[in-house]
Amino acid sequence: MVSPAIALAFVPLLLTVIIRYRFYFVLLYRAVLVRIWKDCVSGLSREERAYQYVLTHATPGDPDSILDTFDNWCSKVEFISNIGPKKGKILDRLLMEQSPLVVLELGAHCGYSTVRIARALPLGARLYSVEMDQRNAAITEKIIRLAGFDDDTLIVNPSDEVIPRLQSDYGLERLDFVFMDHWKKCYLPDLQMLEGSGLLGKGSVIVADNVLFPGAPKFLRHIRKSGLYEWKIHRATLEYSKGIRDGMAELQISLPVPSAG
Repeated sequence: MVSPAIALAFVPLLLTVIIRYRFYFVLLYRAVLVRIWKDCVSGLSREERAYQYVLTHATPGDPDSILDTFDNWCSKVEFISNIGPKKGKILDRLLMEQSPLVVLELGAHCGYSTVRIARALPLGARLYSVEMDQRNAAITEKIIRLAGFDDDTLIVNPSDEVIPRLQSDYGLERLDFVFMDHWKKCYLPDLQMLEGSGLLGKGSVIVADNVLFPGAPKFLRHIRKSGLYEWKIHRATLEYSKGIRDGMAELQISLPVPSAG
């Protein structure tokens, strides 16, 4: 057995670890443990529970009300990794500045960012949202219709299958704005696929969330070395959390992009 003296010697170290990483422990509790427990108790997925809350508390046809209700649920009830209100305002500003006419969203999840993007677009703009999970896509569809956006296109397939078909299946000739918030390991291959698609041109903007936490180091390394982009990191904290540093990457193409083939 470990003697009491040795055990007590580890107490300061344990307290230091707990204090230093307290925000991560809180995130583990909210994002994982609470989710597992409520999945078992409710019989619904976390995204389905979020939709039920929004349906009950938000005003139909009012995108601001739907986003505020989502934010309240994610802050006070359960954690969902939406872009959130703080980084969301950065995205809003970029969309207002660029006024894009053709937007691609990779990772709709349960529709929060889809509504956020749609409400900021100019009249006549088109939004193509990609979500690979069928259950989440069904919720996204309900959320964007609840917000009053009936013209946006939701594509239910993995991004690496959708990107090569954007021209042939959807008639796209250029992407003015791309928002990435799907699997971080997909950021780099999807960006490279877009670079080779002929859909990106000078002035096209790509925004990628969560590049610092959980992080997308290969993606960041590529944009630094490629020479194609003027880029910056908008630093913030992780959505609906305190003390966890995160950021969004903003890329604007400054040179002609050589297309594949």
